[in-house]
Amino acid sequence: MKYILFAAYLLALGVGYSHACANPGEVVKENESQQWLNAHNKARKEVGVGPLLWDKGLADLAENYARELAQRCQGLVHSKSGYGENLAAKWGGKPLESMAVPVGWWVNEKQHYNYKTNSCARGKVCGHYTQVVWKRSKYLGCGSAHCRQKNDSIKSFMVCNYDPPGNFRGQKPY
Repeated sequence: MKYILFAAYLLALGVGYSHACANPGEVVKENESQQWLNAHNKARKEVGVGPLLWDKGLADLAENYARELAQRCQGLVHSKSGYGENLAAKWGGKPLESMAVPVGWWVNEKQHYNYKTNSCARGKVCGHYTQVVWKRSKYLGCGSAHCRQKNDSIKSFMVCNYDPPGNFRGQKPY
């Protein structure tokens, strides 16, 4: 109950908050990490790529950057962390109930990826997908944060970091 009141107080002030801070804290974060990991590894398995392992350091970095994006409560800008990075944002409504949703957005780009030519369809994006399934990436860490906009709608930011990074020109993801 304290968390709900605290979150409502922060929202009333227009301050961003991260749903990974709920009581009992680690339970929500642990559940989210498994959602992130399962969604990534399902896509990787479909193309015969080994599973990613969760990395707390990468997750902390992603969570901190998601909070930074939520503090600004504007658009998406890559962090230049040196790791592979996928970003997503959702405007309006409630925060996402499952972290598999943004991974699904990225994996949906598969339809625009041509493995034979190792390229995206003209005018389409597929680099988020290729990062998800990048064979040489072994570790994953993700985080999310939210802010309340002036029109009172919620904006959610999701960040995933990959180590080693992928999407190198001239190399196929798998």
